[in-house]
Amino acid sequence: MSEKYTLVRYSHSGEKFEILVDPDLALAYKRREITDISKTMIVDTIFLDSSKGIKASKEKLEATFGISDPLEVAKIIYDKGQLLLTASQRKMLTEQKLKQIVNIISRTYVDPRTKLPHPPVRIENAIEEAKVSIDPFREAEEQVKEIVKKLMPIIPLSVESLEIAIKIPSEFTAKAYGIVKNMAEIKKQEWHFDGSWIALVSIPAAMQGEFLERLGKATQGNLQTKIMR
Repeated sequence: MSEKYTLVRYSHSGEKFEILVDPDLALAYKRREITDISKTMIVDTIFLDSSKGIKASKEKLEATFGISDPLEVAKIIYDKGQLLLTASQRKMLTEQKLKQIVNIISRTYVDPRTKLPHPPVRIENAIEEAKVSIDPFREAEEQVKEIVKKLMPIIPLSVESLEIAIKIPSEFTAKAYGIVKNMAEIKKQEWHFDGSWIALVSIPAAMQGEFLERLGKATQGNLQTKIMR
C-alpha cells in the first residue's frame, strides 16, 4: 500500500466499509491531536472496496449506520474500525509502546529469587522470545498483566502487592471504574443507592502512586482511599 494513503476499515454483518485517509493526519485524529475529520480523508467517500472503487450507496449507509453523510459515517468507522498503519508508523508506535511496557514491568515486578528487578534488556529479550504482540493503540498499563503471564515461563516474575479501599462518587464512576479494572484486581465491590462505588482492590505496590494519580485526575480529586495492607 502506498505511504501516501492508508485505510480505516470497519466490518459489520459480514460487510466491510473503508475510507481512504492520509496516514499521518489519520493517526493524529485517532490520537485526538486533531479534530477535523475532513482533513484526514483523501476523498469524502465511503467505500465497500476501495481497491476496486466500489462505493457504498446512500441506502447501504442508511441501513447500516442510520445516516448517509460521509463525514458522520467516517466518524463511526474511525471509532469502531481499525486504522491500517503504514509499516513505518507501526514500527515507531510499537517501539514506543514496548519501551513503556518494559519500564512498567521493570519497576513493578522483581525476580523472586533475588527480590531485585530484572534489567530492561532481559525483559525485552523475554518479550521477543515469547513472541508477544504489542498493540500500539492500547494503553501500556492495560497490556502489562497479560504480557507478564506470557513471560512467566521464561523469566521468574513476582510482585509485592497491597490492598486499597476506594470510594468514588457517582458522577465519576464511569471513568474511574475503567482505570481500576485495567490497573488493579477488584477483590470486593459495592454499589450504593446514590450511585457511588466502593471497592477493595489489590495492586502492585510500585504502581500505587500512578494508580492514585490517575484516579485523582479522573475524579478531579473527589475520591476516598485507604491503604489496608
